[in-house]
Amino acid sequence: MNHSASIPSAPVSAAAHDLWRGFWRLADPKISLASMASIFLGTCVAAAHGPLHLGWLVVTVLGIFAIEVAKNASGEIFDFDSGTDLAVASHDRTPFSGGKRVLVDGLLTRRETAVISMIGYLVGMGAGLWIVAAREPRILWIGVTGGICAYIYHAPPLKLSYRGLGELVVAICYGPLIAIGAFLVQRGHITTEVLLASIPLGLLIGAFLWINEFPDYAADKAAGKRTLVVRLGRFQASRVFAGIMAFAFGVLALLVIGLKLPPLAALGLVGLLPGACAVRALWRHPEQTSDIVPAQAQTLLSFILVALGTGIGFLLQS
Repeated sequence: MNHSASIPSAPVSAAAHDLWRGFWRLADPKISLASMASIFLGTCVAAAHGPLHLGWLVVTVLGIFAIEVAKNASGEIFDFDSGTDLAVASHDRTPFSGGKRVLVDGLLTRRETAVISMIGYLVGMGAGLWIVAAREPRILWIGVTGGICAYIYHAPPLKLSYRGLGELVVAICYGPLIAIGAFLVQRGHITTEVLLASIPLGLLIGAFLWINEFPDYAADKAAGKRTLVVRLGRFQASRVFAGIMAFAFGVLALLVIGLKLPPLAALGLVGLLPGACAVRALWRHPEQTSDIVPAQAQTLLSFILVALGTGIGFLLQS
């Protein structure tokens, strides 16, 4: 079924074309903070066990950033074709959701978006293969897994984000997978410690995607994008969001209390305050986009503070 056939196309203005602005939207620094937070945490855990190699850290950041841009670009094409981005009403657009809208707003052509995606994947693959060849061969399986997940998140035939699997994939990839990868590049092995430290962060990044699906609810439903928020409905999904946030901070607290993480990793609990504010706001207004936007920002701040606090805790403990 072609869902986009029932959704009117947005006019694309040639005057709006702007290659740099389009690329900047695809890079979307505020959303890329998810991957950077995970790299930061994994790198801090690695630094607690020995000196860092800054050159390989730069290559790691470059590779993951390139894959992030590539994923966003390919996702724009698939979401535009499905009608999802076209169906987002103006009052439901937010800085955190509704897609990058480079095609809807005419900033980039389809060809330019595809080229940016291809270059991003190639740069990401190149950085990963460089690490495999010259630094750490075992990073290959992490890179391959991450690259495949980035593409099939939007792309057919799997289209994970359309089948209610995107939330789980994001939690795993942006939490344990990236943090473990950053640690492995530096230390040459993987520890239980870095895996455990990354779990609360992964849950919180998953919660960030979850709350970002609320403003897109009507558009996703109209285009057949069956996210978990669409499947549950916004009221029930707002209660699940509260559970995810509570579970994430509960896990972090238990890991510290149980001495699975250094005591100073409890600094990550500083993210509880904005997290609680986000829960309260979404709990009260799960269907009003204007009230959800502050909660989106608070959720973003929450996982950033958890990454910073937990990572700094490892550094101070070392």
